[in-house]
Amino acid sequence: MKKTQHKKKKTRITKRRLLEEFKRAIKNKGLKYTPQREQVFKEIISTKGHFEIEQMVHKIRQKNIPVSRATVYRTLNIMKELGFVEEVIKINNKTIYEISIKEHHDHLICTSCRKIIEFQSEDIEKLQDKVCAEYGFLPKFHRLEIFGLCSKCQKKALARNNSKS
Repeated sequence: MKKTQHKKKKTRITKRRLLEEFKRAIKNKGLKYTPQREQVFKEIISTKGHFEIEQMVHKIRQKNIPVSRATVYRTLNIMKELGFVEEVIKINNKTIYEISIKEHHDHLICTSCRKIIEFQSEDIEKLQDKVCAEYGFLPKFHRLEIFGLCSKCQKKALARNNSKS
């Protein structure tokens, strides 16, 4: 498997533009655009990397932003429906999310430390296209998650096993 670097999109979307799109999408959906939803949206969109909803609730509470847990959950669901965030994985009864404005990538997930490594592989993309073509299948989207041990956890496991010998 060839490891490639994550490429940044050439057209940079500003947080202001995202907020405007969110506001417009909320209103088009017939929902109220509230200051609380805006604050939750800003916090989520400012998040780097992957996050779990309870981490977001905790982050918002630490900043003394006056919104309820229910508002955070509802806003995240709205953002998911509108395509601003997406579920990455479900692990140990928790859903991990990420912002949807990145280019397509797949994930390696460490089952020990929960580290998530993003990667892109043209070889995997070509193989998926080939499989779909062979079966006459029109793909809408896909998500690849490979579970295992990261290099750091492999070393820890090897050290534990060696110390038992």
